[in-house]
Amino acid sequence: MPETLLWTLWNRACEARRAESVLEDPMAVRLVEEIDYPFEERLGPPHPLFSQIQGLRSLCFDRAVQEYVADHPYATVVALGEGLETGFWRTDNGRLQWLSVDLPEAAALRSRLLPENPRHHVVACSATDLSWLDRVRDRDNGVIVTAQGLMMYLKPGEVRDILAACAERLPGGSLVLDSMPRWVAKATRGRRLRVGDLTIPPMYWAMAGDERYKLRSAHPGIGEVRALTMPRGRGRLGRLIERQHRVPLFRSISPAVSQVWFR
Repeated sequence: MPETLLWTLWNRACEARRAESVLEDPMAVRLVEEIDYPFEERLGPPHPLFSQIQGLRSLCFDRAVQEYVADHPYATVVALGEGLETGFWRTDNGRLQWLSVDLPEAAALRSRLLPENPRHHVVACSATDLSWLDRVRDRDNGVIVTAQGLMMYLKPGEVRDILAACAERLPGGSLVLDSMPRWVAKATRGRRLRVGDLTIPPMYWAMAGDERYKLRSAHPGIGEVRALTMPRGRGRLGRLIERQHRVPLFRSISPAVSQVWFR
């Protein structure tokens, strides 16, 4: 079972358990209770920074999906590398279609642990295997693609290929992704970032928030590239997370969330 998948689940569940949580995610709490895995022993006790950042990141993606679906109520949401994210149940309007694309092991785990829904479909393939685009049946009602916690683990050329393929085949659609600054990616390649007993896997693609304009170069069909700001969090730590994207010095060394629109 991929531990990075369980780490993000653990952080969301820890955040959701708090009385003043930034993210309502009862399904994450239930999954942590049901999965036979020593979460705290392997991944450490609940961390106030990691859990709140994970909750706010998921909320940021949720809001982008909800805003798109508000204008396209029958849209298809394609979640790349979703793991055990529960965004479908947090954002479902009762009409959208959802494709969860992930590697076979993670896809099988998702199918086994999460509730069935006729509008939620699991596609067992890598996000870099662009055949998942063939599974998007209805493009007339809009398509939004999410890549939460994924792109940094891909090669730069693979990130570019995904962006180009989406721009080519999903006109009028959108893609939301997050990225890590270079210093974080470099530390992971040196195997220097650990959480409990988990060593963060190497990250190959990095992009600071003030570099997001470069995403346009992937394909002429890419139009607007927009910065998405983290929602305001809890306490002083939450305010710091929100403001890091507004101060140029912090923006260049912090994780970033971006939304790409296709012409």
